[in-house]
Amino acid sequence: MAREAMERGLVAEISGTTVWRWLSEDALRPFYHRSWVSPRDPDFAHKAGRVLDLYEGEWEGEPLGPEEYVISADEKTSIQARHRCQPTLPSAEQRLMRVEHEYERKGALAYLAAWDVQRAKLFGRCEPKNGIEPFGRLVEEVMSVEPYACLGG
Repeated sequence: MAREAMERGLVAEISGTTVWRWLSEDALRPFYHRSWVSPRDPDFAHKAGRVLDLYEGEWEGEPLGPEEYVISADEKTSIQARHRCQPTLPSAEQRLMRVEHEYERKGALAYLAAWDVQRAKLFGRCEPKNGIEPFGRLVEEVMSVEPYACLGG
């Protein structure tokens, strides 16, 4: 950009650092972008609205009761499990934390998480793979603690 500005005669001289600073100060960041997926489902707004209502603590226009919970669950698959060859050294006076770059691969894991939307309570667990059994273990973990445990009967 600096070269282009000089070639066009906009400035006699300018450094790349100056251009970078100007872009940052003006919040013009052509080097950043955001990915976006457009919904293709014609009923997307209705379906999403129901979920957003639940996140707001409502169902079909009525507020949720004190013993009604909204739990959102998801999984992240193929997380690379790595073991560092040397231990990480914590930061100390006049020294940054030191993290060894060499590691051994220990396979891939799945991370499953459940989030109580109204109470900001998070449950998470790593599993060797995803599927109905690991999801069932996540549900068991959530349902084993209060206030959810009393719902079992």
